[in-house]
Amino acid sequence: MLSDPKVLNAALEQLEAERGVSKEKILEAVEMALSAAYKKDYGKKDQIIRAHFDVGSGQIKFEQMKIVVDESMIKSEEDLAREAEEKESENEDHKTGRSYEREEEELEEGAVRKVRFNPERHIMILEARKIKKGIKPGEELVFPLESKEDYGRIAAQTAKQVIMQRIREAERESIFNEFKSKEGDIVSGIVQRIEGGNVFLDLGRATAVLPRDEQVRGERYRSGERIKAFLFMVEQTPRGTNLYLSRSHPKFLSKLFEIEVPEIVNDVVEIKSVAREAGSRSKIAVFSKDPDVDPVGSCVGQKGVRVGTVINELGGEKVDIIEWSEDSETFIAHAISPAKVLDVEIKENRKEAELIVAEDQLSLAIGRGGQNVRLAAKLTGWKIDIRSRSGESVAKATEEGEVTGLEEKNKK
Repeated sequence: MLSDPKVLNAALEQLEAERGVSKEKILEAVEMALSAAYKKDYGKKDQIIRAHFDVGSGQIKFEQMKIVVDESMIKSEEDLAREAEEKESENEDHKTGRSYEREEEELEEGAVRKVRFNPERHIMILEARKIKKGIKPGEELVFPLESKEDYGRIAAQTAKQVIMQRIREAERESIFNEFKSKEGDIVSGIVQRIEGGNVFLDLGRATAVLPRDEQVRGERYRSGERIKAFLFMVEQTPRGTNLYLSRSHPKFLSKLFEIEVPEIVNDVVEIKSVAREAGSRSKIAVFSKDPDVDPVGSCVGQKGVRVGTVINELGGEKVDIIEWSEDSETFIAHAISPAKVLDVEIKENRKEAELIVAEDQLSLAIGRGGQNVRLAAKLTGWKIDIRSRSGESVAKATEEGEVTGLEEKNKK
């Protein structure tokens, strides 16, 4: 008998409720460990032993399983001799350093994989039918095993070790599943420590890392401070679950707007694209599926409350909210905002756009160091060529964000 069944059952139910550790999985692991312990102390090497633990009574029953076989399933002397030769050949190849690729032997459809007969694991069909009529080859025959009086202490110790191990494994699995479901969302955590430029956040059941290259330039983090970040990767390893965060990812901006704008959550307003230079400036293109709903106004909010909350979370990063349009000319003209465009000429096959801008709007269109046109190109996915009224090219930006043609003063 294993421990007090009522106490054990209550403990298992508590683990299931508090830590998300499946009661069935713990019992399965306990039974496997009990089988192994019994086999080690009282069984034989090749036996198949299974344990059945009744939580209600605390009783443990052990059984030996034997697989029923017939002559067609048993390897012949010739089969065994050939295997011995192949093994000897492989050993010789290993000694001499030779290596040959050997393909696995494939069975024809309907064929039976043969086994080396072992009386501890197998029983011939004729013998099996003396014990259980109608049993078929491939099925298992059960033989009850004697329960040992001195096994209770060993079983209790084994069960305790397995339960603790299973709790650790199940907790790791539970943590992985919990955060895997949050991958691609914003999480909130408390700064635990800062090492080598990496910030470690306590998320409650796990610790996540905000790597140096996923941080926003200029932001400073203090121990004990609560911050939000985008969970972009959840990785399971033998040592546990690794969680990676980002505050510079474009999707961090998208998710912040989802939190603040009910129209996005309700699928009335859709974020079509985002271009971001974290800590400095971003552009976000939005579209309304309802003609009566203004997508830009929804994201800005009354008196700018919604976008203001996002900007505060981003430490003052400027955010341009652009109305997306199916018409490429209109969308590109919107994207170069706050500059006003006189004319847009597009080359659809090359995804290139030429924008004619008045002299007093050129600096706005280009932006400091080419930032505005660079973000507009990233946002639209088009190459953008900013030209003056005279047709002179002032700056060009690719969809990857490379800007050329700037005068030296604009680069500064």
